[in-house]
Amino acid sequence: MIDLKVNGEEYEADIHASDLLLHVLREKLGLTGAKPGCLNGDCGACTVIMNGKPMKSCLVLAIEAVGTDILTIEGLIHSPIQKAFIEHFAFQCGYCTPGFIMNCQALLSQHPDPDLETIKQWLSSNICRCTSYQEIEKAVTSVLKQGGNE
Repeated sequence: MIDLKVNGEEYEADIHASDLLLHVLREKLGLTGAKPGCLNGDCGACTVIMNGKPMKSCLVLAIEAVGTDILTIEGLIHSPIQKAFIEHFAFQCGYCTPGFIMNCQALLSQHPDPDLETIKQWLSSNICRCTSYQEIEKAVTSVLKQGGNE
């Protein structure tokens, strides 16, 4: 049994030592926003924020997350970046969207005024097979222009 703090709430989960955080979030806690994709850290569909940093939950053992603050897409209700994704149609099929939103949220938290190169570098850690990259970039820059990245 482990205790996890996710989206400000305490959870208890019965796990195996080899369980990935992604699977515990989805299967034990019912938080299905982080998506399984490549399961090797390439696509970013499973991105969550741990202690303020974007992490690919398919690369994190659940036991490693004990004592951390985990934020999933379910914990980002009505955030400016979510609204910007909608306003700029920064998604197509939507499968990668939660991971991109979490990555962008971390970017805006760590770099309140990133230049275009920094934005592109951060976006390169996630993959969108539908090619919504320009719209995602516009969503991020629109939040910066509004001055509200929290």
